[in-house]
Amino acid sequence: MSDRRDGRPDGRRDRPGPAVLPGPAVLPGPAVLPGRRGLRALLGRRARLRWMHLLLGAALLMPFQLLTSVAVAVVGPGSGPSALLPQLLALALALPLVAAAGLLPVARSLEGAMARTLCGADGEILTAPADSWSARRRTSLWFTLHTLLGGITGALSLAVPPAGVLLLLHPLLGRHALQPPAPIQPFTQHLWLSTALGLGLLVLPVLFSGAAGRALARLAPRLLGPTPADRLAAARERADRMAERNRVARELHDSVGHALSVVGIQAAAAARLLRTDPDFAAAALTAIEETAHDAVAELDHVLGLLRDEEDRTAPHTLADLPALLDRARAVGAAVDYAEDGLEPATLPGTLSREAYRIVQEGLGNALKHADGAPVQVRLTVREDTLQITVVNPLRPRPRGRTRPRSRTGGGSGLTGMHERVRLLRGTLEAGPVGPDGPDRPDGSDAADRWRLAAGLPLRNPA
Repeated sequence: MSDRRDGRPDGRRDRPGPAVLPGPAVLPGPAVLPGRRGLRALLGRRARLRWMHLLLGAALLMPFQLLTSVAVAVVGPGSGPSALLPQLLALALALPLVAAAGLLPVARSLEGAMARTLCGADGEILTAPADSWSARRRTSLWFTLHTLLGGITGALSLAVPPAGVLLLLHPLLGRHALQPPAPIQPFTQHLWLSTALGLGLLVLPVLFSGAAGRALARLAPRLLGPTPADRLAAARERADRMAERNRVARELHDSVGHALSVVGIQAAAAARLLRTDPDFAAAALTAIEETAHDAVAELDHVLGLLRDEEDRTAPHTLADLPALLDRARAVGAAVDYAEDGLEPATLPGTLSREAYRIVQEGLGNALKHADGAPVQVRLTVREDTLQITVVNPLRPRPRGRTRPRSRTGGGSGLTGMHERVRLLRGTLEAGPVGPDGPDRPDGSDAADRWRLAAGLPLRNPA
């Protein structure tokens, strides 16, 4: 016996599925009908704006056309200003004058504003005056095309529709109708030909205006948009802004951030020793006051940078280093400072300011991460290089940890120092070191100190 039942070779019956009722037929909406879409492209708001843009081009062409028309009429008075050939000759002579006017820097401002408002272009269009000859040549080509296509559109919009209306009314009015222009009078002998030509003349300005408007919209970003030189200048401007923002961020971190860290450490020390050592607590509170005043001055300096103002407060230099060390000692830190061959008054101003910031950041890190430990600060001038070294002991290593926790990967302080040193074309090293030098990656040396070493050239190499 065969296992085939209900058309299935395995003998299983098909289960009837849910009944599907036929729904209403889906008809295309008005927005997707080709006819409506075509009419919108020819007569919609964007098409009307582009037609107005072309008419503005015709208005800009008119002074040049009148000037050359007068010149042609003077040279050839027998032809008459209303003849077609002299008008075409005047147009040909006007276009070089239009191109020359398009080389003016202000031409891009005028044409860019009109194209951005009326053309409906998708790309970027500039309205700033053209400041390079490449941009001027592009603007000149755009200005010439705009006025030429605008002049043709204006002529078609003024002359062709009346002729089309005459052709449509001529069969109805008969001998009472006005005679159409001579070139189209032969077409009035047949009704169908006169009607077809009349309708064509009415549609011709719309078709030409739509095609010319779309062509200008495609060309606008290329001719009025940024040139390669403009894009390069914009990239440089963005890079300058980012560099300025990074500089302000460094100043805020190194000045205000350091001051807040020191104030927090001083306040904690004063609170801890207020009862047992009132004199130390009073000294810490005095240091807090001085640090706060210094932070306000630093903040005023940074705000002046943001406002592009003249610096009302001079930034700190190495001449202010003793006050910085005194504030660190006021919180109980044993700062051992020594210098060799250093004369702050003879150092370049930029190098002196950046060296102060590096020492300030090194001291701040030592106070935060090795509170109460002795700190060594060394400034040495050797072979036209200012060597800055800040060393402090590391905290005791937690049990089970083979290497001390490195701080080089976190915080913006070391990043800011690297940026400062890189701008001065110097070198910077920061990390844990052992008794005889830098800690090896395998952890065989017992790193017990954190060392910050910077080398700044006294003479910036070219």
